[in-house]
Amino acid sequence: MLDSARSKRIPSPSLPGSSSLKSAVSQQGSPSTNIALPAGWEERHTSTGRLYFVDHNTRTTTWIDPRSPKQKHVAAAGGPLPSGWEMRVTSGTRRVYFVDHNTKTTSWVDPRLSEPSDGDIPQYKRDYRRKVVYLRSQPAMRVLPGPCEVRIKRTRLLEDSYAAVMSLTVENSKRKLVIAFEGEDGLDYGGVSREWFFLLSHEILNPSYGLFEYSTHDNYTLQISHASGINPDHLSYFKFIGRCLGLAIFHRHFLDTYFVPSFYKMILGKRVALVDLEAVDADLHRSLVWMLENDITNILDETFTTTEDQFGELVVIELKEGGEDTPVTEENKKEYVDALVDYRISRRVTKQFEALMIGLLELVPRELVDLFDERELELLISGVSEIDMDDWMKSTDYRGYDKTDQVIEWFWQCVRSWPAERKSRMLQFTTGTSRVPINGFKDLQGSDGPRRFTIEKSGDPQGLPRSHTCFNRLDLPTYQDYESLESKLILAIEETEGFGQV
Repeated sequence: MLDSARSKRIPSPSLPGSSSLKSAVSQQGSPSTNIALPAGWEERHTSTGRLYFVDHNTRTTTWIDPRSPKQKHVAAAGGPLPSGWEMRVTSGTRRVYFVDHNTKTTSWVDPRLSEPSDGDIPQYKRDYRRKVVYLRSQPAMRVLPGPCEVRIKRTRLLEDSYAAVMSLTVENSKRKLVIAFEGEDGLDYGGVSREWFFLLSHEILNPSYGLFEYSTHDNYTLQISHASGINPDHLSYFKFIGRCLGLAIFHRHFLDTYFVPSFYKMILGKRVALVDLEAVDADLHRSLVWMLENDITNILDETFTTTEDQFGELVVIELKEGGEDTPVTEENKKEYVDALVDYRISRRVTKQFEALMIGLLELVPRELVDLFDERELELLISGVSEIDMDDWMKSTDYRGYDKTDQVIEWFWQCVRSWPAERKSRMLQFTTGTSRVPINGFKDLQGSDGPRRFTIEKSGDPQGLPRSHTCFNRLDLPTYQDYESLESKLILAIEETEGFGQV
């Protein structure tokens, strides 16, 4: 909610309990009275006399003296590079690296970090963190001087937000975002903006507006609705949604929503594949998988077309030029599957998606979007959802295992010990998304309706675990020790892309 509800002063940081106040003060240490504070900083005291610091540049507060070594280390990651250093990106994998022109050497380690603390951090996280640092260091992503004020009524959240965002110039959009709800005398030091993005993402992406629809895989990931044209202004709204995505990324906020995996691939300009269809149309996915795995000679009578219900009228769509006169055969069935997948996921929402991308790329340049892969892009847009481990365990079924088996106890011990990002990575690996349903794990959906998370006894103990995202199932081999189990899990979910998934 409001950072400073009904107040016009900058709030001090949250105080620790009174019993630990003296300890907290002693840990902070004396301020560096002989060194001037950085420009825009100010010393203040709480009502109990504790010293804190106000950064008027970012409108934030902290207990840590900005002149102290600890604060300098924290600030370094976003500051300028040392003289003679340059940040670059590899052409293939888009990994961020650093060039020291003084010694003519390169390094993966950011020279602004005084200690190379990446040793125990997984590769995906090192890469993602560096990409975010690189993204935010670019001139196109720097906040311009002055405020960008957006005033809206809570009772007209969507209408007022649409009018305000669409009236902004690109330059104004890049100024400090200041959101004000009419009739609420609060100052926006970040909290009001976070609330606005949260409320707006629920409103504009609500399937009842006809712009998006739930995937057939579950009821908590979204895809663009091909029938959005029922609203004559739908393309303008998709541009608005793209701008909101851009604003969230630029101003370092998250949208409280998750899209189907193919949505992120489309943003990156990647070709969609049959595996992506599973989250969009599970029945069609099963049919096409069967077609590829079986000889269809004298069995199927299809042409390179598909039919679609367009506002009550069945329309025949050609999947390629002359498609109505081109029969599907055993020889060309792969071409047919690829064409149908492309149409079902991408081609039929081309106009909507192009409008969305226009809005997004106004604030975030294409070359910076392309830094990330589709899984990283999901994290950049939506962040990491909170995972309730007790609920996850309680809502899990077992095949071939019992919950008291040693391997299962090791599995839950391992996942519990992981940080939030790695837990999300595991959830993404096994279900296709890091999103948890609003009512918890009991509401997980599969390709054919509700599907609880399942661990099945399957696989070679020398190999990696496999996932079946359409069934929310993990095939877990009978590993002989805890260390083997953890190392195989980490390799499967962090160091590979698409490996071991079905």
